[in-house]
Amino acid sequence: MPHSHVDIDPAILYFGTPVVLLSTVDADGRPNLAPMSSAFWLGHTAVLGMGMRSQTASNLLASGEVVMNLPSVAQVDAVDRLAFTTGRDPVPAAKQQVGYRHAADKFALAGLAAVPSTTVAPPRVAECPVSLEGRVTAVHPLTVDDPAEAGSASVFEVTVTRVHVHPGIQDAVHPNRVDPLRWRPLIMSFQKFFGLTDQVHPSRLATIDEEWYR
Repeated sequence: MPHSHVDIDPAILYFGTPVVLLSTVDADGRPNLAPMSSAFWLGHTAVLGMGMRSQTASNLLASGEVVMNLPSVAQVDAVDRLAFTTGRDPVPAAKQQVGYRHAADKFALAGLAAVPSTTVAPPRVAECPVSLEGRVTAVHPLTVDDPAEAGSASVFEVTVTRVHVHPGIQDAVHPNRVDPLRWRPLIMSFQKFFGLTDQVHPSRLATIDEEWYR
């Protein structure tokens, strides 16, 4: 018997994406660290969606550089310590209403260590198993047809310029690959944190050598 569906009108559509800690720098070189989960990758291009009133968006527009740090489930407490914080001073009114506060040093607040990057100015997060350095190549405004929302959000295209990983998730046979059985990303689904389960089924796509996609 076929499954039935019901119509709903959710305020958000976060069905499950990896958490990313974006490190950026402002015009004076001060670093900012912000969690987000509107991200995906195609080839060596990252696609990041974010509100334009954030300090991270301002820094991206000004410098065009970013590090996309991917926490594992082991860093969930550090990520959660960044909740309700913003690099914006003063704090935007809409964020004040839900309890946001200004934090000048988010690395210290989260208990994370900043380490130098190799191709961009923003620092990497030492504890994150994956750090992807990148440069913004395009910005695409969203909701341009809605006068009430125009300019409130954009999609940033970022070209990845360097990939750093902890040896613990590196593939034992192919050093330029991540071992998905060792990599345990932190996932955000409808405002809640999750981790991956064990592999549920072999994938027929895995018969294609990964280098084919290069």
